[in-house]
Amino acid sequence: MRDTEVGGVAVRAVELLAPGASELKMLDESEHRRAIRFVNPSDASAFLAGRLALRLFAAELEGVPPETLVADFQCPRCGGRKGDHGRPGYALNDGHPGPLLSLSRTSGWVLLAGVVRGGALRGVGIDAEKIDRTAFPGFDGLVLTPQERMGLASGTTAEGHHQRARLWARKEAFLKAIGEGLERDPASCDVTGDRLEGVALVDLEPGRLGLPSGTIAALATLGDGS
Repeated sequence: MRDTEVGGVAVRAVELLAPGASELKMLDESEHRRAIRFVNPSDASAFLAGRLALRLFAAELEGVPPETLVADFQCPRCGGRKGDHGRPGYALNDGHPGPLLSLSRTSGWVLLAGVVRGGALRGVGIDAEKIDRTAFPGFDGLVLTPQERMGLASGTTAEGHHQRARLWARKEAFLKAIGEGLERDPASCDVTGDRLEGVALVDLEPGRLGLPSGTIAALATLGDGS
């Protein structure tokens, strides 16, 4: 586990290990219910380990015991707030919203970002990707804008793979920060610059975070607009 801070946002990378029985008791029924969707037991275990890491992270940010947090995952599209889907989050036991949170799982790790509410941010998104995950035919036409495609190296080179993974991590982080996720066509948002629609985009250093080699990561933060 390694912590850092980027632009006032706390960032933590955690290696996912199978949680113990006492740790699993910290999670809400809704979080356990979501894990049932996974057919592969190892996938379900990784999901629960990620949620546990997120809960512990949120509790540290707020300075409260982790078991007192209530799962409050929100979907901007349908307004769902019952932990079944949507952006990850937790409410405090007095009903007040917990910190702004985002998480991304990749290859046995989870990358977390969070900030206590009340500051200058109203959205945060983080993403980590294995570089080779975007190395498939058709990727460019599926998720990249014409401007993004213009600056790419050959798709078969190491630099080309790196550039595509970087753009994809930025898109995922951006879409998480604005709360839309993949409900929005990723090919509609150009992330070559440092800012898009009020969202600041930052490339993260995987080595600084403690992530394994061959990984790309990005952070997106949405200001309050005031």
